[in-house]
Amino acid sequence: MAKYSISKKADLPLEAAILLIVAMTMLLTGTLLFPVSAGVLPYYENGLYGLLLVMFALQVITLGKTPFGDMGKSEHLLALGVVIAAIGIVTCFIPDVLGRLPRVLLFLCFGPGSLALLLQMCFAKDKLRTWVKYRGILLHLIPGCGAVYVLSMLIALLIWKKSLLPKHMIAVVLLIYGAAIVYLAGVLRKVYSTYPEAERTRKGNFELSIDQAMLLLMAIFMLLLGGLLIPVNLGILPFSVSAQLGLLMVIFAVQMLASGSTPIGPFPRSWLIIFFGLLFAALGIVSCTIPGILVLQLTVLVGVLNILGGVITLAKMWISRPKETSEPQGPVPTVIARLVAAQLVMNLLTILFGTSMLVSNLIPGLVIGVILVLNGSVLVYLLTLLVALGKMERDVASAT
Repeated sequence: MAKYSISKKADLPLEAAILLIVAMTMLLTGTLLFPVSAGVLPYYENGLYGLLLVMFALQVITLGKTPFGDMGKSEHLLALGVVIAAIGIVTCFIPDVLGRLPRVLLFLCFGPGSLALLLQMCFAKDKLRTWVKYRGILLHLIPGCGAVYVLSMLIALLIWKKSLLPKHMIAVVLLIYGAAIVYLAGVLRKVYSTYPEAERTRKGNFELSIDQAMLLLMAIFMLLLGGLLIPVNLGILPFSVSAQLGLLMVIFAVQMLASGSTPIGPFPRSWLIIFFGLLFAALGIVSCTIPGILVLQLTVLVGVLNILGGVITLAKMWISRPKETSEPQGPVPTVIARLVAAQLVMNLLTILFGTSMLVSNLIPGLVIGVILVLNGSVLVYLLTLLVALGKMERDVASAT
């Protein structure tokens, strides 16, 4: 079997997966800026800024890594990641509603953040000196990290002062930056396969699994989307449908790359799933940055995926339900019963939302907003149940 057979289990660490999506964002944006600078395509800057903030938030929530370094997972850091994600999502949805705040945050992440990481790389005991000592693949971290940090600081300057370079030169910088991130992602993948202990993030006092972290991000997305659709439908706020669909596609992509979880159900995390994840990411990135270009196609795709995902999950729940037998059965733990009920409601709402996307004017816009808020609320409730169930399992394991 070939080394990268599409059916083979993918050994792609989460950090490398997130970096690949960031790299694709830079490469695609850099490529698209050439026709944008020539006036051939429109450009939605807020979509790019919001997407980048969400990617920074993902690193904080899933890995406990901030733009200023690894701080370990904690409740405070999780709250920070949620706030950054919320700002990024609103930036995508509502043009210019947050003013300069997204630019300031991105400047801090790319500028002072990268400078702090560069200094840590040079002077921390477990970085540059260790890489030189053990050599091998670790030596590649020096040019990989160094190039990304330096180019990140240049990106910060371009964000702060957009007139510093003409658009076609900014495009060249983004292409170089994207290539550097791809190189670093490849190096990290090799490092983590050679030294598995290096992938373990610093322990903290609070931790969510990858699936739970993505569930939290999806809940934030649904709550904000539903809440904002109410003033949008009342004509109070503008709205970018293109960026909303694009960001949702990128979230789908991260789920696929991180754990093999797709909108229609979980699959083994093979290279085929990684390919489709990257394809979803590419479609989402283009939709975020170029308004209107993929709205129709992504509306149909997201609608179909939501309906299929809801129907398939409900069918699995029906097939796996407890069979009636003559033997007495023990009481179902309360948390399990609530978990099943939450999954049932969530999938019914998902089907309803998908149907509303395919059949225009089937449900009034205000009602869709309420449905999405309910969906997000159920996701939060489901997450609390999963966290409680995990705690129960750990308590039982420690008692035995």
